[in-house]
Amino acid sequence: MDLSYTPEEEDFRARLREWLAKVLPTLPPKPSPDDWPARRAYDLGWQRTLYEAGYADVHWDASPTLRLIFLEETERAGAPYVGANFVGLLHAGPTIAAEGTPAQRARWLPPVLRGEEVWCQGFSEPDAGSDLASLRTRAWRDGDDYVVTGSKIWTSHAEVADWCELLVRTDPDAPKHRGITWLAMPMDATGITVRPLRTLAGSAEFAEVFLDEVRVPVANRVGAENDGWRVTMVTLSFERGTAFVGEVVACRRVLAELAVEARRNGRWDDPVLRRRLGRLEAEFRALWRLTQWNVSGAEASGGVPGVGGSVFKLRYSHARQELYDTAAEVLGSDCLDMNRPWVLDRLSSLSYTIAAGTSQIQRNIVAERLLDLPKGR
Repeated sequence: MDLSYTPEEEDFRARLREWLAKVLPTLPPKPSPDDWPARRAYDLGWQRTLYEAGYADVHWDASPTLRLIFLEETERAGAPYVGANFVGLLHAGPTIAAEGTPAQRARWLPPVLRGEEVWCQGFSEPDAGSDLASLRTRAWRDGDDYVVTGSKIWTSHAEVADWCELLVRTDPDAPKHRGITWLAMPMDATGITVRPLRTLAGSAEFAEVFLDEVRVPVANRVGAENDGWRVTMVTLSFERGTAFVGEVVACRRVLAELAVEARRNGRWDDPVLRRRLGRLEAEFRALWRLTQWNVSGAEASGGVPGVGGSVFKLRYSHARQELYDTAAEVLGSDCLDMNRPWVLDRLSSLSYTIAAGTSQIQRNIVAERLLDLPKGR
């Protein structure tokens, strides 16, 4: 696979850099991390800026390589992250683009691109997290609607979302992977209760969502009834394949900052710490090359990332934790100060071996789908 860039791709990079250098100094200050309505407005404002500049559709209509360049350059420039819009842009949107009908693509994709609507993800449940296919939220057909009852947990940005990509069980008698359906649920529907959850880092971007006979139009079903597991694999391939690209760039920047801080506070004299920083630099260089390899593979297969995303997700999750453990070592006693750089990132890094599929799940995927090993019993 070709990991190099064409002249046209490098031209795209140069034009994007020039645009970012002009527009970023004009942005308003970021709102308080605890003010989610203000953060929603800020994140959607940035998306609108991208839309007006012609960059909004990079996540869907551009090639995987241009998508990679876009994420790399915006992160390096310190541009706003997709924030409250990440499910719509990086998960639900690409899934609808790949699996939705023309009418569904026309209804849901333009508002996400224009910075008008936010999506959340209703996948995990209290008793079906790592084993997602064990979900129990029921949906039964009643005329032109599905009637949904159940609950979801770790629903990102549910309190400010307009839509939810929702997994429901439509055939309780089918094998657990075959009775699932993927629905787009309006978050203002009657019967929805959202209860925010506060994380270890003190933020509240997750929520529990309780569904009491919520009516969702059958027209909001993406894919066929009971074919939701296959559609979900498309969603998860995007989540594990390209959604972390910007974070790899950010981690490499943090490594450089840690080296500067270690020299400043005298910890650079510790040879063990220097070796850890050097090994992590090699680790994230390798992860970046793996990202390029995965994107190149997606280019060859029509734009949907493959199982290589699980290899990346597995190693990246642990490397990120090691990075911020090393940051705590560089900071020394200052790692207890929540106002210091990297401290909150260290707390959030603890979730990475669970979020987007646990490391145990990723190992199973790699063993069964890449190495062709027998399934565990």
